[in-house]
Amino acid sequence: MKKIRVNDNEINWEKNMTINRILEVMNYTFRMLVVKVNDELVKKENYDKFIVPKNADVKIIHLISGG
Repeated sequence: MKKIRVNDNEINWEKNMTINRILEVMNYTFRMLVVKVNDELVKKENYDKFIVPKNADVKIIHLISGG
């Protein structure tokens, strides 16, 4: 089975897998995220459209604010 790397974890790749699907598989619910696929920034409005290629390297970063 094909894999993708999400941060430092490998997960099974699915045909037509979107960023939203990865967030679901990884149980990410935090709303303030930055996502890069193979060093390409993916805009939040494209999370449901961007198809992640097999063998991709995905970075998901939680944004934290404070004062």
